[in-house]
Amino acid sequence: MIDFEKIDGFDWDKGNVEKNLIKHNVNCQEAEEIFLDTGSLNYDDKKHSVVERRLIKIGKSFSGRILIAYYTVRQNKIRVISVRDVNKKEKSLYLS
Repeated sequence: MIDFEKIDGFDWDKGNVEKNLIKHNVNCQEAEEIFLDTGSLNYDDKKHSVVERRLIKIGKSFSGRILIAYYTVRQNKIRVISVRDVNKKEKSLYLS
């Protein structure tokens, strides 16, 4: 897994920022909040780890919204590719 002690912030791509806001109504700040959730879940995204390692995090934002983020780590920065509300199955995983 990722050593979050070595992470030095976030690296946002303008296109992903707009896509996440327009399509999923999630802004950067709320997306970043799930990485502070001590009860968050972390998985390797083996299906999408072709060119680079991709990861999945399910966590709760400060407002209590449960989100799932697909991300990678580049030069000790988290680069969120996509973030959205969880579906029923993902929510039950988080709550169990």
